[in-house]
Amino acid sequence: MFDRLFTAWLQLKYQKIRFVIALSGVIFAVVIVFMQLGIRDALFDSAVHFHKGLQGDCFIISPRSTSLIAMESFSQRRLVQALAFEEVEFVNPIYLDFAQWKNPESRKYWRNIFVIGFDLRHNSFNLPGVAANIAELKVTDNILFDRTSRVEFGAIAQQFAEQGSVSTELGSNSGSNRRIKVAGLFELGTSFGSDGNIITSDVNFLRILNTRKKGSIDVGLIKLKKGIDTKSFTTKLQKYLPQDVRVFTKQEFIDFEKNYWQSSTAIGFIFNLGVALGFIVGIVVVYQILYTNVSEHLQEYATLKAIGYSHQYLLTIVFQQALFIGFLGYIPGILITIIQYQFAKQATLLPIEMTWERAVYVLFATIIMCLISGISAMNKLKYANPADIF
Repeated sequence: MFDRLFTAWLQLKYQKIRFVIALSGVIFAVVIVFMQLGIRDALFDSAVHFHKGLQGDCFIISPRSTSLIAMESFSQRRLVQALAFEEVEFVNPIYLDFAQWKNPESRKYWRNIFVIGFDLRHNSFNLPGVAANIAELKVTDNILFDRTSRVEFGAIAQQFAEQGSVSTELGSNSGSNRRIKVAGLFELGTSFGSDGNIITSDVNFLRILNTRKKGSIDVGLIKLKKGIDTKSFTTKLQKYLPQDVRVFTKQEFIDFEKNYWQSSTAIGFIFNLGVALGFIVGIVVVYQILYTNVSEHLQEYATLKAIGYSHQYLLTIVFQQALFIGFLGYIPGILITIIQYQFAKQATLLPIEMTWERAVYVLFATIIMCLISGISAMNKLKYANPADIF
């Protein structure tokens, strides 16, 4: 076994330039696959930060809603009806919409910002900064600003730290503007659908977005008492309520959002296509190197057969060369990717992180990629016949 490894390694490094080219091809493929998977997963993770931050067990939405940035309103009466069940601890109506944010520095730059409004009687968000600033939101026109919003909204977090508050304007769909005050900061994070977020009370929400009707909500949050089976209650509530609403558990609500971005938009397809293309590039590069290597050493392989080595032995050598290329290309590939992730995270503000699951997945994918190339190149060994060569 070890003599085969030694032979495979010596043959690979004999042509150093060719070996470096093979490794470069694998590194390139590994980085492509890692980047595509990283950005795709960051998209899905950022899309459900809001959902994960909700302190509820069941959620009611309109059946016409498709995603968080495309919610359709429904009557708050449906949420109030859930209070008829003794399993319910409390409910909270949540309003969602976009408003126009005026950059307080330039005083001219307007940009869409995601606005979240909720009933302050029950803190329904497990997001850093929300619970500590609930009292501030009781004041008219006070909001909390997401410190992780993009810089185009202005250096709000820095100004707030220096001044204690920041004032600006928000524009509604009706064309009217309203003066608001940033009374605190919280953390939610950007996504492909939202570059920035603010959170406020339901009363302030209706003041800012004055075309919205009170009681026409976007998400109904239901908190159950301890010990209640969420799935069973969700099924019971869905049967109880009319068909003009849908009821989800928290995980179903998260899956609903992820499914939209993965299957109802071109984004999921594009990233999966990028992974497939990276995989194909790696197969082609490694195949070309191994095939050329076998072709140039065909006489040597025939000589080994002539002195008694089996065809299986020769196949093992090519197989091991494919593994060498895969492992040696993967190591610098993942190191380069980690650096690229940091650059991408700073540029996009998306949660692009290396995970053990993704690292293991790409490692196995790289090995499979190289093995496919090796198996394809092995066909050339059938011509290593001593009778034909000599």
